Amino acid sequence: MAVATSLRLTPFSTLRYLSFFPSSNNPSTHSLSRPLRRPLFQLSPAISRRRCFCTQSPSSGEGVNQENRFGSKVGDFRKKLRISEVKGGAEEGLGRVGQRLSITGWVRTLRSQSSVTFIEINDGSCLSNLQCVMNHEAEGYDQVEAGSVLTGASVYVRGTIVASQGSKQKVELKVDKIILVGKCDSSYPIQKKRVSREFLRTKAHLRPRTNTFGAVARVRNTLAYATHKFFQESGFVWVASPIITASDCEGAGEQFCVTTLIPSSHETIDSPIDAIPKTKGGLVDWSQDFFGKPAFLTVSGQLNGETYATALSDIYTFGPTFRAENSNTSRHLAEFWMIEPEIAFADLDDDMACATAYLQYVVKYVLDNCKEDMEFFDTWIEKGIIHRLSDVVEKDFLQLSYTDAIELLLKANKKFEFPVKWGLDLQSEHERYITEEAFGGRPVIIRDYPKEIKAFYMRENDDGKTVAAMDMLVPRIGELIGGSQREERLEVLEARLDELKLDKESYWWYLDLRRYGSVPHAGFGLGFERLVQFATGIDNIRDVIPFPRSPGSADF
Repeated sequence: MAVATSLRLTPFSTLRYLSFFPSSNNPSTHSLSRPLRRPLFQLSPAISRRRCFCTQSPSSGEGVNQENRFGSKVGDFRKKLRISEVKGGAEEGLGRVGQRLSITGWVRTLRSQSSVTFIEINDGSCLSNLQCVMNHEAEGYDQVEAGSVLTGASVYVRGTIVASQGSKQKVELKVDKIILVGKCDSSYPIQKKRVSREFLRTKAHLRPRTNTFGAVARVRNTLAYATHKFFQESGFVWVASPIITASDCEGAGEQFCVTTLIPSSHETIDSPIDAIPKTKGGLVDWSQDFFGKPAFLTVSGQLNGETYATALSDIYTFGPTFRAENSNTSRHLAEFWMIEPEIAFADLDDDMACATAYLQYVVKYVLDNCKEDMEFFDTWIEKGIIHRLSDVVEKDFLQLSYTDAIELLLKANKKFEFPVKWGLDLQSEHERYITEEAFGGRPVIIRDYPKEIKAFYMRENDDGKTVAAMDMLVPRIGELIGGSQREERLEVLEARLDELKLDKESYWWYLDLRRYGSVPHAGFGLGFERLVQFATGIDNIRDVIPFPRSPGSADF
């Protein structure tokens, strides 16, 4: 990244949005071990009359050519003090008793007694609120008395950490100053009273402020971080696969078309259908489209990932994918994220081992680093989820062939809604029976599926009937991961494309990988939202992605 040599990044303050507060008596500090001995920032006269949410340079002209009267140094970035840091650790904040500090956040609850007011503030860093106690002596208390500080309002509070007299928390903040940063209208829909998740989907811009969706967001973030951490520590290279593609990785045809043949957004409503260019035969003339041919939103980054695996050995993609499946169920999204590693010089056994190691790693990382959120899910969302996830980390994964799985299901003393027959794909009820009942909650990998129900790129086994494919089944979800050894033999892959009547010209570059130094390689795909569901116990996939996209719904 190019950086101008004359520019040095200097403080983006802990209280970067509080530059409108008087700096002379502001004791707030990022490092709580020593008081701040200089103002966090000062406003230049030109902008001192307005609220500024960023830091000004300590002194005009410092580090800048003095001849340039309009330049000033940019402040250093400094991490804000979070409530999770104040209340975190084994002592739950008791080690900070006596420290003076400042916190910003949103009011969750407010209750006033005769001589004292209790305000609970949350900044999103953890599930817990920070209880703030104040009386009429606190600067800015008149805003509380006037009823200006309501649930949902954003505030800045300053005070001293003291041991709490209550039983719900070990410490609280004795406030000597409160500033109302942003008022909240009385129509604010997120109150202490519980509301349904269905209702909150209509308020997706506000639902992160609830306990459930805040916890989901933090666990989702931790899973994403752990994903990168696992693959980076394992020597993989992250590759950004394209969102726009001309090929269909799955061959299912459920893709969103990307075109400029339809007029731009401001003209769409009034555009006539005959404005779309056509060939002499009356078909859509794709040669006049933006890319000169049909293009789509990708359903997978796998094919592109394979190109880099044949050069860099081990890679992974992690990005958004799209499927135009008109399915309005709790298991489907039109836009979702996929994690797709590709391993060169590897077979199906290597693929299964990698998928197992990955899942155990990220689950353990969440259990170790999101304890408060996981306890919340265990209490309010799914009883026993911590035990279930601990089993995933600690127990060995099992594998069995598709043929053996069919035999197991046929012998099961259970009536299934969908038929069980060799050659048919397993349904969710079959998968969950195998992992939850037949193997007692242990993750199970089914391998060697009939080639007729799998994608064209999967390596054909020697029996001519099955392919080297695998699905990892986990309790409560069913299939979580799907993968395969890829077909590296050019002639076999070409024959498979012909068999499925897929246009080989569209895959010319993919076939080239088999012409020039082809190697055995394998990979898998994991729907990230299903992983978040698995880790949180949330039953509807629309509640584990910030802004769900589904048939008839593209709000926010």
